[in-house]
Amino acid sequence: MYHHILVPLENSSADHTILDHVKMLARITGAKLLLVHVADGWVARNFDQLQLAESEEMKQDRDYLEERQRELSSEGFSCDAVLALGEPADEIIKLAETRDVDLIAMSTHGHRFISDILYGATADKVRHAVEVPVLLLRAGK
Repeated sequence: MYHHILVPLENSSADHTILDHVKMLARITGAKLLLVHVADGWVARNFDQLQLAESEEMKQDRDYLEERQRELSSEGFSCDAVLALGEPADEIIKLAETRDVDLIAMSTHGHRFISDILYGATADKVRHAVEVPVLLLRAGK
């Protein structure tokens, strides 16, 4: 069924929603997890081209990802973590294409029209661009 699940994380409470669900799915299928957080601040977006020092935001994001990875590994899951830099949807799509994943599992916030325009529609862009199934779960309030 699924062997490699990409799980974008936001470093927010929405992560609990998707992780709780994905843990059950990974236990059933034996899938390896690929956690990703996309740092999208100014420094992150310009990090490579301007050869900038890592921002405090990027350091906190890396720490958060490493902590989630340690937790999942201690629960017996095979898990890697990637801190990507740039536009979230674009980076998730790139990872889906290059890391041989067969499912993307992500949370959404259930915005409607205007909110999607204002906040971006990462999940919508991802689901239209990738060739693998995308599992979307609405984050709890």
